[in-house]
Amino acid sequence: MLGQRNITAFLQTLGRPLVAFIMNLGYFSRFVAKAIYNCFIPPFYIKLFCRQFMNIGFYSLPVVGLTTLFAGMVIAIQTYSGISKYGAESAVALVVLISVTRELAPVLSALMVAGRIGAAMAAEIGTMRVTEQIDALVTLSANPFRYLIAPRIWAAIIVMPLLVLFGDIIGIFGGYVVSIYKLDFNPANYINNTMTNLQTIDVMTGVVKAAVFGFIISVMGCYNGYRSKGGAQGVGEATTNAVVSSSILILIFNYLITEVIFSR
Repeated sequence: MLGQRNITAFLQTLGRPLVAFIMNLGYFSRFVAKAIYNCFIPPFYIKLFCRQFMNIGFYSLPVVGLTTLFAGMVIAIQTYSGISKYGAESAVALVVLISVTRELAPVLSALMVAGRIGAAMAAEIGTMRVTEQIDALVTLSANPFRYLIAPRIWAAIIVMPLLVLFGDIIGIFGGYVVSIYKLDFNPANYINNTMTNLQTIDVMTGVVKAAVFGFIISVMGCYNGYRSKGGAQGVGEATTNAVVSSSILILIFNYLITEVIFSR
């Protein structure tokens, strides 16, 4: 009898996390489906969209610019130190170009925006949840998904590719500055190598990743804020969960998209 109770307790210990995971996955799937559906159903709140567009895009330009600038500079130095022993210094421009456009600009920009905007979305919507403002919207016959979530998703999807294109330019410029003024490259040759090796697929890979990352950041921020409970502590946990989950999913989908595009 005692052994049977131990087995039952052991199975319950294993089963509770699994059941909780399946339930949370179901809640999340339902939330995502409902959010996507309401993104295409009027009314569309253009003013709220423009506000989120400015908040996500314009106010994120400094952090994205600084991040990609120094990333491009570091890649140039590291590449030169690694390949100079083989006499392949001319490949520095190519490595900087591919690294920035395919990986560094989209991933680093997304991680910076996730830390800044994903947390802000979770905190704002979470505060509205715990103070019953979302319930007030429902009482006033306003759909919270169309009023709060859809503008944020659309803004993030549209603005992230623009941020990444800006990051591409700044990152490549950072590599150019280091190569010319520290590594003594010829400016004309460096620019010529960059323009010669520039391909549409490199830029489009970063743009596609950016759009997917924008969707991930907005959905995770809104979901964790919408599901928050327990007052200020719950809002803090929702903010942390939004940033952590967004960052993990960004890295996972970065690999998946790379695998799909370049697995040939």
